[in-house]
Amino acid sequence: MRRIAPVVLALGCLAATTRAQTADELVRKNTEAKGGLEKIKAVQTLRTRGRLNQGNFTARVGQEQKRPDKLRSTLTVQGMTAIQAYDGRTGWQISPFQGRKDAELLGEDDLRDLVEDSDIDGPLVDYKQKGHTVEYLGRDTVDGDDVFRLKCTLKNGDIVYYYLDPDSFLEIRTERQQFIRGAVRERQTDLGSYKPVAGVMFPFSIETGPKNNPASRAKVTIESIEANVPIDDSAFTMPAASAKGSE
Repeated sequence: MRRIAPVVLALGCLAATTRAQTADELVRKNTEAKGGLEKIKAVQTLRTRGRLNQGNFTARVGQEQKRPDKLRSTLTVQGMTAIQAYDGRTGWQISPFQGRKDAELLGEDDLRDLVEDSDIDGPLVDYKQKGHTVEYLGRDTVDGDDVFRLKCTLKNGDIVYYYLDPDSFLEIRTERQQFIRGAVRERQTDLGSYKPVAGVMFPFSIETGPKNNPASRAKVTIESIEANVPIDDSAFTMPAASAKGSE
């Protein structure tokens, strides 16, 4: 037994090392599939426009991103536009559909989404430097197709599961678990119709919503993505007059 124990321990360490190397290898292949680290890092800004459909509801949607950690999302219906934005420190919104035309600070739930989505590269790129961890969970299936499954635990404790196509190594599904005030919020996103923009692959078909309620998910069809367009920092900053009015 004394001789067996060290052997078992060594095998366990070997298995853990192999598992870690497999996770890193899949992250590397995913990064390469998207265009490679150099091209990904060369994207300084993104401007996205598209159409959202959820049942009988339709809207125009837009998003602007800028390094580091700046994000602005819009939703327009019948000439009215709702805005959510994050300037790297403060998250705010304008909600005209709720009768609020002045900017107001975001609550914790919505702010969590913006903070995580403001990473223009996504959690997997440079995940160690960002304080995240990644594990390879083995093979799984998505709609009957074989996939690789990765678990990315973010620095704040939230979890993103990635389902990678075994041929392209691009993610075709993500599942996000957010832990807010002791509650767990789960969201599933299906990704497809990848196309290159500035040498980087982006999904042009996105379906997202609660994991356990497919009927409430929204489908976004991307119509255009522009990279490295001029976007002033003021687009992400909470309007000064509204900020004073909310104090």
